[in-house]
Amino acid sequence: MHRSITFVCLTFLAASIASAADWPEFLGPGGKARSSETVPTTWSDSENLVWKVDLPGSGSSSPIIVGDRIIVTSYVSQGEPNRRVDCFHKDTGESMWSLDFPIDYREDSYQGYITEHGYASNTPVSDGRDVFVFLGKGGVHSISLDGKKNWSVDVGKSSSNRRWGSAASLILYENSVIVNAAEEGKAILALDKATGKQLWRQDADMLELTYGTPRLVQSAEGDSELVISVPTEIWAMNAKTGKLKWYAESPMTGNVCPSVIVDGDQIYSFGGYRASGSIAIKAGGKGDVSDSHVQWTNRSSSYVATPLLLDGYFYWIDDRGLAYCTSAADGEVVYKERLGNLESGRPVYASPVLIGEYIYVVTRRSGTLVYPPGDKFEPIAQNKFADDRSDFNASPAVSDGKLYLRSNQALYCIGQ
Repeated sequence: MHRSITFVCLTFLAASIASAADWPEFLGPGGKARSSETVPTTWSDSENLVWKVDLPGSGSSSPIIVGDRIIVTSYVSQGEPNRRVDCFHKDTGESMWSLDFPIDYREDSYQGYITEHGYASNTPVSDGRDVFVFLGKGGVHSISLDGKKNWSVDVGKSSSNRRWGSAASLILYENSVIVNAAEEGKAILALDKATGKQLWRQDADMLELTYGTPRLVQSAEGDSELVISVPTEIWAMNAKTGKLKWYAESPMTGNVCPSVIVDGDQIYSFGGYRASGSIAIKAGGKGDVSDSHVQWTNRSSSYVATPLLLDGYFYWIDDRGLAYCTSAADGEVVYKERLGNLESGRPVYASPVLIGEYIYVVTRRSGTLVYPPGDKFEPIAQNKFADDRSDFNASPAVSDGKLYLRSNQALYCIGQ
């Protein structure tokens, strides 16, 4: 069937234990894109900029934060091309370590959509002791927090017919690292955190053009389900075995980029080519649950960014520069407003994050918009670094009252 699918100093030990201040994965703890921290709402090259460090290469991956470490991946194109992982002290920007991963394979040509986001688009994940990075055709790697390689695993060297490049980020489940290797191997797989050994793998041609990060949901039956949105369907797999539990038809056709959104046992998904639709599904069930579990579908959608769910409403700014608010009850649009102060092209790739009382959306070339949630789009600030004309594609990270942004040029720490 087509769907089958020993470093012991006390300082290091303290830093290696995950804390409430950590931002350990794409869109923060649990992928919820929320932080109770309070960070500045305004900044510039001369205001509220704590530190800035130049990065060795470009990337759309978000930084993650573990203890006093901030970790980010880049693609270094000068000299001998390689992928690189850098670790900086989150309070000072001081380099703590870096690792190079040589490219000893044939990379996709730098053309088409790859020029929009580059070769380093996958955000790392950490369990507070090790960091796991996905480098597309460069494989999945486990690195200790002091910068030592633990293991490396190749998950495929293929490319989709469109050659849009790799994008999905890693997540953790119990003792495993979950990898959406749709671009590299038309597969989703689980690797043992300690050894890199493959625990399970599900292959399916339908995974082609699936770029979102999978998420975990607890069904009413108490099972942990791994949920992912693929073109025209939503899938839920047993997180322990990878076996398909249920699926439902969805309105998303073509490539699907946003990650699914989980709220209790409720699942929402957006995406599809030219933002073709959205859907709400209740977790659980077996087989085809299109008739029994789908609660609504709608044409309102996001093409790249994963919308923020807050108090029954979704918020995002899409890649065409349209600010949206839609209802989680039925997907209907509350507001849809075109922003006139963004540069042309595809002005937004990053996903929104709620920090304190405000939503922060990083635009690619026009700064970061800050606005309160509500039934009207009323931004209070648009903050831009005048000295950085490169793309800001990554979603932000937050820790201890500071906001961290990365561009293709630099990594920034913003705070009082």
